[in-house]
Amino acid sequence: MTLVEICTCLLFLQYMSQNCSSIPYPHNVEPHSDKIPKNSDPAPTTPPTAQPEKPTLLLWVWPENYRWNFSDCKTFYNIDGCHLTDDRSLYNQADAVLIFHKAISWDLSNLPPSPRPPFQKWIWFHVESPTNTKRIPGLENLFNLTLSYRRDADISVRNLLTVSKTPNKFELPKKDKLVCWFVSNTNPSTGTGTRMKYYEDLSKHIKVNIYGKMSGSHLKDEDYYPTMASCKFYLSFENSIHKDYITEKFNGPLSVGTVPVVLGASRENYEQFAPGDSFIHVNDFPDASALAQHLLQLDKDDEAYRRYFDWRKHVSATPHLIIWNQEFITYICHACEYIGIHREYKQAHNIYRWYFS
Repeated sequence: MTLVEICTCLLFLQYMSQNCSSIPYPHNVEPHSDKIPKNSDPAPTTPPTAQPEKPTLLLWVWPENYRWNFSDCKTFYNIDGCHLTDDRSLYNQADAVLIFHKAISWDLSNLPPSPRPPFQKWIWFHVESPTNTKRIPGLENLFNLTLSYRRDADISVRNLLTVSKTPNKFELPKKDKLVCWFVSNTNPSTGTGTRMKYYEDLSKHIKVNIYGKMSGSHLKDEDYYPTMASCKFYLSFENSIHKDYITEKFNGPLSVGTVPVVLGASRENYEQFAPGDSFIHVNDFPDASALAQHLLQLDKDDEAYRRYFDWRKHVSATPHLIIWNQEFITYICHACEYIGIHREYKQAHNIYRWYFS
């Protein structure tokens, strides 16, 4: 290239650098605009972010061999956060395994195989009180998560009351019975001695309508809640006394419009789950005779009795179970909901030291 040609090129480049800013943009697009000119091809769209795959929860053993349709979690409780299965062939793909404590053999031979997949969590599933819990040796440090009635469990299977800003509509059910108790377990070795002794003292002063095996009769599941609702008071007597051990025996009468008369944890513990004026605690009276006199007085005083339902104006209680005696459904659905939300690693150390404390 000659010197003249080189100079000509340099002059052209200088001219272009000085005048490129004056090149007009299309009339319908401003400088630095993200708008697309008319008649131009649209920019490629970013594909939607893929939803994370649902984790798999493997139910290792059906509790008490009670079986149901896993779709009930979605149907009844609107829980659909995981893939529930009892297919053990999926063990190596399962994100979590739910293991029912009462079904574990003493020699641990029916536990899932080890070593477990490194991403997998084992959930200790136990809702009995410490009084009725066998300390199977070797379980203390096997689990990642705990499922229990206790508030400090990883998965706490409590049915909590809900508060609303607007007044609730509540109509007191028709009552034709004063005091009722549904009871089947009277075996003192399971911790029932205290409640049986209190019942015997109470029944000397007031009539108690008994249902269940103790009475030699059996209510149909669909009759359980309607019968409970027809009673003014229900004996919510737990079989043993432990922190947070407050079961469906308490939530059931609350939800159907019956006043629970509780024997179990302290009043302060109960008030962590329900308003203090929604129930009667046996500890508020010196003996069963005094409690009976209080119940008989309330039976004559409608205004005083109705005050036990003032809390319903702003607090809602729903049945713990859709159908009585299906509590295992709610527990397993809660586990499904939990692992669908919580993907982080966790480990439970010495579950017995925690549970029996």
